[in-house]
Amino acid sequence: MRYWLMKSEPDVFSYDDLVKKGRAEWDGVRNHSAKLNMMAMKKGDLAIFYHSNIGVEAVGVMEIVEEAGPDSTDETGKWVAVHVAPREPLAKAVTLKAMKADPALAGMEMLRLSRLSVSSVTKAEFDHIMALAKR
Repeated sequence: MRYWLMKSEPDVFSYDDLVKKGRAEWDGVRNHSAKLNMMAMKKGDLAIFYHSNIGVEAVGVMEIVEEAGPDSTDETGKWVAVHVAPREPLAKAVTLKAMKADPALAGMEMLRLSRLSVSSVTKAEFDHIMALAKR
């Protein structure tokens, strides 16, 4: 199993929106590095749902339920999407500020490549964020 962090602006698509839908296509990604990350995702992988721009915080966990395929919003056929389903909301959101201040997360891809909307997360980083959400 691999772990990921996927960003969405909550005024466009929030974790609550995902919960209401029950399952959604993670579409609209237009970055080659993010595309490669999505192509590496396997069914059953877990991803941290991160609200970007507004809130800037990790708010939930979702599961990859369908591997990369054509992005329905892309007329060129160049981009991919995965399908995700909600797993659980975090008991307490973990802010970007808290992540940046935590030495255990210093090497996190999302913190080093802040513009990347889909990034890999190590198991240790994932577990640490889950622990921070319980404090």
